Amino acid sequence: MTDDAKDRIPPPPDPAADIVRRSGSNLAFAFSVLPREKRDDMGVLYAFCRVIDDIADEPGREAEERRRGLAHWRTFLERGCTGAREGLERELAGIVDRYGLPPRLLLDILDGVEMDLEPRHFDTALDLEKYCYHVASAVGLASIEIFGYTDTGTRAYAEQLGYALQWTNILRDVGEDAAEGRVYLPLEDIAASGLGGPEEILGGSPDPHGFARLMQQETERAENYYARAREALAPCDRSTMRSAELMRRIYSGILRRMEKDGWHVYEKRYRLSKPRMLGEFLRAKYLG
Repeated sequence: MTDDAKDRIPPPPDPAADIVRRSGSNLAFAFSVLPREKRDDMGVLYAFCRVIDDIADEPGREAEERRRGLAHWRTFLERGCTGAREGLERELAGIVDRYGLPPRLLLDILDGVEMDLEPRHFDTALDLEKYCYHVASAVGLASIEIFGYTDTGTRAYAEQLGYALQWTNILRDVGEDAAEGRVYLPLEDIAASGLGGPEEILGGSPDPHGFARLMQQETERAENYYARAREALAPCDRSTMRSAELMRRIYSGILRRMEKDGWHVYEKRYRLSKPRMLGEFLRAKYLG
């Protein structure tokens, strides 16, 4: 292999455990209620998502470098995870084999990451839902293969919960996304709220009444997804979904806190208190 060819291949990422340790995310926190083996395997899935997301979003990367990095992972997945290098690639190939994890789900996640390579907009709530499927619901559908389930309705639970979690993320991150020139809220909803357009969101000081109407509508959409997820989860699978249920309670709690506070998403980043997080962890760990 020539030196030029080597330069075109991204270096192998760190092992999953190192990536999870550095993340400090709510998702990684939720793994702690799982048995050790499944916790480690979920760490591999999370690390894959983290690595491809960093390729797309990390500052300082040239556009060509981003595309090359994601293309490498696409080729790896399309080849059935053969030819895996030491580290995360080999770990990912291991969980794909161990759980019969469909590579198509991992490719769906990769499709979602590629959607964020360029600033984009969503005309309708349905358009946004399709995006949320790729960046969140597909992750949930892959996760339940590792958690284990017996009722096929649990797939609907994972899909609906993915929509709910991502919709909550979008509402929480309106200010941060606007600072980066991104608006994820549906354009038809922005118009219906009485705002002048996405430029008001990007400007950082939208009309407060119109913004409140918009955020209330999107909050209700998220609440509907949470409700559908709860309805879809069969009692026989509740114990294996304890990690997902922990995420549901954390993010639905964040959603309620934003609503109660009036959605001051430009001034603060909403999170649950440490005592509340500990309480939710203990509930998931010991009560399910």
